[in-house]
Amino acid sequence: MSAPGYLGSPNHPPYPQPGQSAPPYPVPAGGYPGDPSQAPPPGFNMGHHQDQPPVMYQPGPAPGPGPDYGGQPMGMSPAPAPVGVPPGLEYLTQIDQILIHQKVELLEAFIGFETNNQYEIKNSLGQKIYKAKEKNDCCTRNCCGSLRSFDMKIKDNMDREVIRLIRPFRCVSCWCPCCLQEMEVQAPPGTTVGFVKQDWHPFLPKFSIQGPEGQTLLKLEGPCFACNCCGDVNFELTSKDGGQSIGRISKQWSGLLKEVFTDTDNFGIQFPMDLDVKMKAVLMGACFLIDFMFFEKVGEANQRSSVFS
Repeated sequence: MSAPGYLGSPNHPPYPQPGQSAPPYPVPAGGYPGDPSQAPPPGFNMGHHQDQPPVMYQPGPAPGPGPDYGGQPMGMSPAPAPVGVPPGLEYLTQIDQILIHQKVELLEAFIGFETNNQYEIKNSLGQKIYKAKEKNDCCTRNCCGSLRSFDMKIKDNMDREVIRLIRPFRCVSCWCPCCLQEMEVQAPPGTTVGFVKQDWHPFLPKFSIQGPEGQTLLKLEGPCFACNCCGDVNFELTSKDGGQSIGRISKQWSGLLKEVFTDTDNFGIQFPMDLDVKMKAVLMGACFLIDFMFFEKVGEANQRSSVFS
């Protein structure tokens, strides 16, 4: 007879009494679940297709007591941070391409009033991994246009600032080397990890991707006319000696209506998987600098012509 409240079948023995050894837990048949060697990769879900890479999410706060018990909200446990990787950039070690989409600002689209640019940074599966927002004042945006100085904060999905981009004001002149554009990249904010500096050339847009001490590590070169007329514009990434291409920053065609009436842009960044994560962050800064130098002013001109026509 089973103990009171015990719902087991008479064929199943009751719980073992003190001094008695319990039978071993039944081992399931081969294959998942039960066999660790057959377990699915991280990020596996029931709708996963084997021909797609696994989804790796950003690390979150470690699990702990919930708010009802005086602790912080529970979340995902953080992944071990690789040595030398700035906090918040661990995810960049797992990917070799980034998509950057600028948000459409209705105020800009309808009346041409320049607002702070905002971007969503996604992985190749379209999942948002970071967000970026420009920070400056109204006078600077509308008087200096695409030449304006700004600070741009890049935050992760937990709203932590992981990268800061600092662009000083520089005039534009093909014949004056003292007015070349540049961008400082900090990760985390306050710690400089690299610079993006324009190289002088009368026709071609060229840039040096530099380390924190100003040493040139990579080169970036665009076409003679950085204009996407129904096509993508590619800026090729090469080694510092200008050898074979190892990646690129691409301005992607967004469609006729977006290209004509707004300055919202879509970019793709490709780089080697094993590239230093700090240089991946600097390439993100290079992408934003290219946007302001070559494509923001095109949108401004289109907006002015549509307003005054």
